[in-house]
Amino acid sequence: MGSCCVFMIQVFILVCLLVQCFDAKVHADLNAATLVVDASQASGRPIPDTLFGLFFEEINHAGAGGLWAELVSNRGFEAGGPNTPSNIDPWSIIGNETNINVETDRTSIFERNKIALRLEVLCDNTCPADGVGVYNPGFWGMNIEQGKKYKVVFYARSTGPLNLAVSFTGPNGVGNLASTVITGSASDFSNWTKVEAVLEAKATSRNSRLQLTTTAKGVIWLDQVSAMPVDTYKGHGFRSDLFQMLLDMKPSFIRFPGGCFVEGEALRNAFRWKASVGPWEERPGHFGDVWKYWTDDGIGYFEFLQLSEDLGALPIWVFNNGVSHTDEVDTSAVLPFVQEALDGLEFARGDPTSKWGSVRAAMGHPEPFNLKYVAVGNEDCGKKNYRGNYLRFYSAIRHAYPDIKIISNCDASSTPLDHPADLYDYHIYTGADDMFSRSTVFNRVTRSGPKAFVSEELAKDFVVAGTASESLYGACESMFKPDMEAEELFETISQALLSSVDRDCLSGWGGHVYVVTPTEVKERILKGRMD
Repeated sequence: MGSCCVFMIQVFILVCLLVQCFDAKVHADLNAATLVVDASQASGRPIPDTLFGLFFEEINHAGAGGLWAELVSNRGFEAGGPNTPSNIDPWSIIGNETNINVETDRTSIFERNKIALRLEVLCDNTCPADGVGVYNPGFWGMNIEQGKKYKVVFYARSTGPLNLAVSFTGPNGVGNLASTVITGSASDFSNWTKVEAVLEAKATSRNSRLQLTTTAKGVIWLDQVSAMPVDTYKGHGFRSDLFQMLLDMKPSFIRFPGGCFVEGEALRNAFRWKASVGPWEERPGHFGDVWKYWTDDGIGYFEFLQLSEDLGALPIWVFNNGVSHTDEVDTSAVLPFVQEALDGLEFARGDPTSKWGSVRAAMGHPEPFNLKYVAVGNEDCGKKNYRGNYLRFYSAIRHAYPDIKIISNCDASSTPLDHPADLYDYHIYTGADDMFSRSTVFNRVTRSGPKAFVSEELAKDFVVAGTASESLYGACESMFKPDMEAEELFETISQALLSSVDRDCLSGWGGHVYVVTPTEVKERILKGRMD
């Protein structure tokens, strides 16, 4: 029995040694593997100059409170709706009800946004030393930096002489970062008067607020209160730091303004370009009911076109085709939407003496913008009226602007389109493993039809920076893109990059900057291949 056990132990040891030797040989073979890459000119294929670019959507305050440098949230007091009394959030009152009464009314000088704020100051010699009034915390707190200058603009009128302190303070109104006092006689402010002041910060606070206060008894009306840093990019209103991040990615195009933001949950809340152009005080703003927040539309159609030009990128305009998430216009009634799109093209490209080209010229840009691509809707192919509506848009645009390339929402990667288009839109949000498996999805697509516009593409697994999950995420997306680079049927590729503000980052607007993801770094590398 003992000799048998010894024999079995010897056999076991021999098996272990054989397995270990085999494992070592396998590892040696793996370590000896060689990857040969043919990087010669003959092996390459030309890549379109338009291949890599960016996608912008007003979501998670990517524009309002993000790239757009406006510090004041709800600057026109319109977010509570057109009826009064209304909610003025995030504005808050300084003082109690014995000192001040604050309410909204419809006395604004601006026809498209009639709401104004009425402050009835009840105290006089009994007012608190710092005064009473209102303050605005901006988007999660204003980032005011020492030595920087900020331009404050607002409209005011009063029943008597005006003595109004305008100041940036720290949290809870503690600490004066910058201030000035606006004064004038009763006759100076008997009608709506525009007030402008430049404040230079003498200290820094990443959680500050804008205050307007007084110690004088009487009634004051305020409207369209704006505060912006003086050093926006080229004075165009974009945050210089975030703009530089976009510029460093060297995008060849930028798709805007969405996304679902274009559609709206309901058509009444869809983004409409005509309401977003002209003087900022006259823009009515709207509630983005898909992403559930109000925007003053300070970054509107004109600003998106200007952003494209400043980036040296082709603009790709996505417009509503009469379809939202919950309602849609019948094709027989879609012509007003078609005309709106044609007017938008005239605004961008028309002669400065044309109806809409003159509006653009009045905004400081007499030269046409280089708009060559439009997308008819966003993710609407499955909607009942999309194809009928699309054909109306296609016919009208092709007739008026034959050089413009028109993008259909319908995916032709698996089934050929049943309607004319220059490009088709392909969106993919999926896990890293599925993204990897799609690297050859376009191999069997016909080369004679419209080219693909991969306008939204993202591996959406949970990723922890600096870990293996980040590497997997990047690797799977990177396997998806080279296949597109090698194919002749692609013209443009973008990602859902510019769509969020990270409230936990330590540098930026009140501590908030765009999320810089591994995907963005990949985009910089991929774009660098074409330099």
